[in-house]
Amino acid sequence: MMTSEEQKKTGNGSAKKDAAPADAKGGANLEKIRDILFGAQVDDFEKKFARLEERLLKETADSRAETKKRFDSLEGFIRKEVESLADRLRGEQEERMDAGKDLSRELRETAKGLEKKLGALDEQTTRSQRELRQQILEQSKALTEEIRTRIRESAAALSKELKELRAEKTDRTALAGLFTEAAMRLTNESKSPGKQ
Repeated sequence: MMTSEEQKKTGNGSAKKDAAPADAKGGANLEKIRDILFGAQVDDFEKKFARLEERLLKETADSRAETKKRFDSLEGFIRKEVESLADRLRGEQEERMDAGKDLSRELRETAKGLEKKLGALDEQTTRSQRELRQQILEQSKALTEEIRTRIRESAAALSKELKELRAEKTDRTALAGLFTEAAMRLTNESKSPGKQ
């Protein structure tokens, strides 16, 4: 026969064995409760983040495409202007050369006039090219600033959205701690009446 002390020891051992599966079940139940309470909210946050990222990528791609389109248009315009100026120069040079051949006795005067006009045209072309470069530089700066502004606006909007999402988000760790503490208290309360 077992003494009363031996019975107490075996009784405590079986109670510990029973408590271990109960803790495992409580942990699993706690995890299910978390999934039920926050699963949909976490999915909503993930969808919002995905939409925000997709929108930011689309706006960035649109900005790049618009910038490329503008640069291409500007490049085409410049190329046409330069070709037009070059054609005009070539045409005037050919006319003057033909006139110089036809009027051999006025060759020197025509040559001097041609040199002056070519110098003026060259100076005008240089001036036009300089102005054109300045316009290109100014437009490039304006486009760059516009792009930066759009990027800043997009980043600010994204930051605002993220702040709003973070403000709405429940602190999962704190909530899990509360549930764990409540579960432990319930477990202790359910054990304490059995001992008395």
